[in-house]
Amino acid sequence: MAIVIRNATVVTVDADDTIHYDAGLAVEGGRIAAIGPSDAIVARFPRAEVVDADGKAVFPGFANVHTHFPLIIAKGIYEDLSPSNHPPFTSGLSAIPTPTLSREEKEAMVRLAALEAIRSGTTAALEDGGNVDSYARSLADTGLRLLLCEHAWDKAKGSIGDQGGFEANAALGAECVQRLEALHAKWHGAEGGRITVGVSAWAPDMCSPDLLRKLSAVQQRLNTVATIHLNQFWGEVAAVETVRGRKPTEYLADLGFLNDRLICAHCRCMSPEEEALLGKAKVGIAFNSTIAARRGLSPRIDDLERHGATIGLGTDNMSEDMVEAMRTALFMERVRRGDGREPTPEQVLRWATANGYRLMGIPDGGSLEVGNRADLIMIDLHRAPLVPHLRVVSTFVHQGQPQDVTDVMVDGRWLMRENRVLTMNEAATVAEAQRIAETAWARLFAERPDLEPQRPRGWRPAPRDDRAAAAS
Repeated sequence: MAIVIRNATVVTVDADDTIHYDAGLAVEGGRIAAIGPSDAIVARFPRAEVVDADGKAVFPGFANVHTHFPLIIAKGIYEDLSPSNHPPFTSGLSAIPTPTLSREEKEAMVRLAALEAIRSGTTAALEDGGNVDSYARSLADTGLRLLLCEHAWDKAKGSIGDQGGFEANAALGAECVQRLEALHAKWHGAEGGRITVGVSAWAPDMCSPDLLRKLSAVQQRLNTVATIHLNQFWGEVAAVETVRGRKPTEYLADLGFLNDRLICAHCRCMSPEEEALLGKAKVGIAFNSTIAARRGLSPRIDDLERHGATIGLGTDNMSEDMVEAMRTALFMERVRRGDGREPTPEQVLRWATANGYRLMGIPDGGSLEVGNRADLIMIDLHRAPLVPHLRVVSTFVHQGQPQDVTDVMVDGRWLMRENRVLTMNEAATVAEAQRIAETAWARLFAERPDLEPQRPRGWRPAPRDDRAAAAS
């Protein structure tokens, strides 16, 4: 059955940033069938289910082009454990590892992350992780549009930003490539095409030249999107310069790894010459604004865009809130530029929607246009933070909250309707994730008493039963 949304403000994010007022939008066969005056659309689809959107705006859904769903378990922890942005550099990651999770525990945390994503208006997400197949079914069942990327690396010892040199482990690299090819064979095109699979290189300082060449060849053979963490920390830059004698972007360019279907995450610690290389290759940039702000670093988005790169938005770790990511991107870039007018709210909304879909290899999504995929969200304009809404895009980008999102649709299917998530049990998901997080962190500290000095202030103790179980 067709669905007609009537009496809505329709924010299209088309090439002209058209906004339709008192409009109707029809969905049929998972795609947008018509947009126009409300009465005319209702009359054109007499058998459709009619949704009255009086007082609401319809936006394209958000595309999160860089996230790690399982790392929701580090919420409230890793945000305050960033490595130093000044030499000497010793590492790029937190001094505290995340707890080792069973498959069932990881699936529970992934469901929590997906729940937060849906509630903040996300309709599409690029998940970059390890052993993604172990939780892919849990993600698929949420109804989100997904680009799953199994990351590969062959550095034998150490992690991103570690300054211990580079020893290649060819067997590790081959195992990673095997996993990503198996993921592609199993999931690419699954769920009626709602799920696709891409190629991920972990980071320049985690990959040998041989592995990067292999991953480029795999990307070309599979004809898919690729992604990489790039210039994420100054430690990464120092590590690549020491081992390769080149800056990270130069290292990738020398190997032919840069291309117009590559999404580079972060790009916070770059030289102008590197930015020019990325623009020349027409790469995509995942501007992970909220984690950038928490790290005390930010990419030069204006420069990257002027050079020719396409900007998308991601949340990275600990959060799936794309409303916050969109507003933080606006604020961070205005502060960096020293400009109180640029970028505009319309430009940032485009980063979060149409650009993100394009970067994920979905040219017929991310904007509300006839023929495009029906991936959309509805915003309650009667909520106090959005009143008065004289400029609906500006008001939502500047003042919007996830709670303003009342409805989420992917491929014409409601994932959330009138504030109720339909694809999972929200109360059970939240309760299970809280229990698992408390137990898992207690277990880690019981197993690793050496980590106790690194424990951040204000840590909530685990329930008594879980502390006893972890100690035993």
